[in-house]
Amino acid sequence: MPAAGPPPRPAHRGVVAVLVLALAAALLAVLPAGRAQAAPTLLSQGKPVTASSQENAGTPATAAVDGDNGTRWSSAFSDPQWIRVDLGAPAALSQVELRWEAAYATAYRIEISQNGSDWSTAYSTTTATGGTQTLNVSGTARYVRVFGTARATGYGYSLWEFKVFGTTDGGPTIPGGGDLGPNVHVFDPSTPGIQAKLDEVFRQQESAQFGNGRHAFLFKPGTYSGLNAQIGFYTQIAGLGLRPDDTTINGDITVDAGWFNGNATQNFWRAAENLAVNPVSGTNRWAVSQASSFRRMHVKGGLNLAPNGYGWASGGYIADSKIDGQVGNYSQQQWYTRDSSIGGWSNSVWNQVFSGTVGAPATAFPEPKYTTLANTPLSREKPFLYLDGSEYKVFAPALRTNARGTTWESGTPQGRSIPLNDFYVVKPGASAATINRAVAQGLHLLFTPGVYHVDQTIQINRADTIVLGLGLATIIPDNGVTAMRVGDVDGVRLAGFLIDAGPVNSNTLLEVGPQGASADHAANPTTVQDVYIRIGGAGAGKATTSMVVNSDDTIIDHTWVWRADHGEGVGWETNRADYGVRVNGDDVLATGLFVEHFNKYDVEWYGERGRTIFFQNEKAYDAPNQAAIQNGTTRGYAGYRVDDSVNTHEGWGMGSYCYYNVDPTIRQDHGFKAPVKPGVKFHSLLVVSLGGNGHYEHVINNTGASTAPSGSSTVPSTVTSFP
Repeated sequence: MPAAGPPPRPAHRGVVAVLVLALAAALLAVLPAGRAQAAPTLLSQGKPVTASSQENAGTPATAAVDGDNGTRWSSAFSDPQWIRVDLGAPAALSQVELRWEAAYATAYRIEISQNGSDWSTAYSTTTATGGTQTLNVSGTARYVRVFGTARATGYGYSLWEFKVFGTTDGGPTIPGGGDLGPNVHVFDPSTPGIQAKLDEVFRQQESAQFGNGRHAFLFKPGTYSGLNAQIGFYTQIAGLGLRPDDTTINGDITVDAGWFNGNATQNFWRAAENLAVNPVSGTNRWAVSQASSFRRMHVKGGLNLAPNGYGWASGGYIADSKIDGQVGNYSQQQWYTRDSSIGGWSNSVWNQVFSGTVGAPATAFPEPKYTTLANTPLSREKPFLYLDGSEYKVFAPALRTNARGTTWESGTPQGRSIPLNDFYVVKPGASAATINRAVAQGLHLLFTPGVYHVDQTIQINRADTIVLGLGLATIIPDNGVTAMRVGDVDGVRLAGFLIDAGPVNSNTLLEVGPQGASADHAANPTTVQDVYIRIGGAGAGKATTSMVVNSDDTIIDHTWVWRADHGEGVGWETNRADYGVRVNGDDVLATGLFVEHFNKYDVEWYGERGRTIFFQNEKAYDAPNQAAIQNGTTRGYAGYRVDDSVNTHEGWGMGSYCYYNVDPTIRQDHGFKAPVKPGVKFHSLLVVSLGGNGHYEHVINNTGASTAPSGSSTVPSTVTSFP
């Protein structure tokens, strides 16, 4: 290509990202933020885009619709070539703007289509001169493409920007704001019958593991006394202050396991957030397993993570919280604590991991099994609903680098506030078309507690869009569609919802960024937080790959991606799901990655410079025999695989377990697989056979001892560092 314009972006942007983040942190406070303007005229920015070719990895099609005049798409050096944008819905077109690089087209057509197959010409020329061309067009179409037939140079076609203007033909304007629906229970200190309402919902939800009930309890700022909030399935309890100490419960927020005879290993899908708690006995009990977040909490005492009687437990996750007393881990198999402050920690079992946590025990792996990072390299807390006076707003916390401790103890949290009027408050019965229309209109999304069937993909293609669920709102894709796709845009925040696969196989359930995404999001990444995925359990579900992360710099902060091992619609082929999480993007960070029971690989990582802090995995229980999991000459599929093409990758505190209860003779060659290269490093790895139901021969590749000599005694095999 000619020298005009910047070269393709370099592979590593770390120094620039740090400087940008430092400046942003210095300027941020509680800033009001108006509605993100999708603008009724510019329709193409951040929308899905494809092209006939691209010159190299640094000039993707997405660069032509990213709103950045310093990035570009360029094609192969031949005729014809095209670039096409999908507006997501039919629009009345008025104008196309082409900002050409030095390699422009002398002859091209602007073509439009309703279906992406049948095209008509809206404009054509054979005498174009490059530069910036603003073209008046007319017609109604969903797809618009530039079709080049003659080049001005020996290079390809190269566009800094391809902009399409018009108005959406999507029905009436959707209002923002409104009430939060019948399953959000809002209290203030004078509300009568709070304990009765808490008890009523708990009776419904205590054992309703695969039921349809969804609830959120929201407490206005103030002090509440004499409460014991027992939290069951699909129940969220949260304060409505800007800081946890704005809302104090003199009482308890309790999760126990009486419904399951003292076994807490199925206490899934619940949350406690943004509250201060004065426990009656001095210690609060939070005996949970996966998909149960404890965020922005201040426990003015101790925290017990085990059920009454110290039965089994398989958690768990704490972030941005302060525990004044000791955290009693007791029977918890594994746990991850991030960016918090604790008064102490009692013990380890298999894999207890800490990053950015004041008071955490020092790394001592393999015994006790503590893995501790002084700081979390990058974090941004989950958005949350709060009250500013009498007005509901959503607070979006700022990005932090090398984070340590909470965001709220030392003063006003940094971030931005967004009025609820800038959100489409989604309620059960809303269609995917309406949801997409709201996003295209410029609204964020607040899913109220409920179950939502979608017959088309929810498209999040606008930068800085927030998608926030209350009460474990659940999205079920119908007819094999992908539940949600995110564009290759800055700053999208997905938080607080469950995607439950439908009975018709979906190729994917969640896609973060389109295939080939390459935009730099280091200063403003997409975050995926408390977003859970389930295949089977509530009924037969199928999905080939559950989560695909294509966008660079994405932060996955606490997810449980689970192919069900119990419930309804469960069987080796009944809830077939070959792959759990696939990461193609560069510089992706996972903090609190729980992925279990997939038919093949649970996690596959293809992107460069990926990092995982805490990983918990179980292989599929229900493999019928050794042949069913044979992977060429390798016995079994690794729980976590880094592709051989990757040069740099790092992981801390990672465990893979097997419980092959259909055929206990199954052997798994390893739990982890990675290339042996200087830049690929792992710390504190373990594998364990649960009760001798199947065994691992090694921990990673051919390194680490077999679990077979331990027989049925459930003793982990460990590797402190690799290579």
